[in-house]
Amino acid sequence: MPEASTAKGRATRARIVEGAAEVLREQGVAFTTLDDIRDRTRTSKSQLFHYFPAGKDELLLAVAEFEAGRVLEDQQPHLDRLDSWESWYRWRDAVVERYELQNDQCPLGSLFLQVGRSEPGARAIVAELMRQWQERIADGIRALRGRELIPASVDVDRSAAALLAGVQGGVSIMMSTGSSAHLRAALDTGIEQLRSAKAVAERS
Repeated sequence: MPEASTAKGRATRARIVEGAAEVLREQGVAFTTLDDIRDRTRTSKSQLFHYFPAGKDELLLAVAEFEAGRVLEDQQPHLDRLDSWESWYRWRDAVVERYELQNDQCPLGSLFLQVGRSEPGARAIVAELMRQWQERIADGIRALRGRELIPASVDVDRSAAALLAGVQGGVSIMMSTGSSAHLRAALDTGIEQLRSAKAVAERS
């Protein structure tokens, strides 16, 4: 990351990234130019290239990282409070609402199409987002286990991975069809499987 080592530099870079994210959400990646971003962020060309010397692709990766962070932020405070069944259903509602509002427009997906999903920087952003998301779901499952709402035999990491895969599959279908039915079904089924684990263990 070029010269954002000072507090002022970090603030300036963050302002550029956040402003760019706003423009890209409004206009779309394909129709946004660096001049549009400079106008929105009140940034000179030299200042923009000071923080993003590789130009638009480097800026798009920074915005993708910012948007990835928003994926988790939009699920708060529910994602970090998955310690009761009520909290799990509040999280479920927050996830569905987020993607229904987004509908078939996925800022993160559009950014990756532009820079190339296989580009190392893009892959790293996706991998880190999924790692953090799965770990927070796993923390919620551990919280249920700690309160004896599910048995100790539940495989935490496998269950968290399955839930996240269900969410991602549901979102992908929603991007294609405009319907959140599959996303809702994936979340409901994943939560119900957790809820039924205790009864299954008691019958065994």
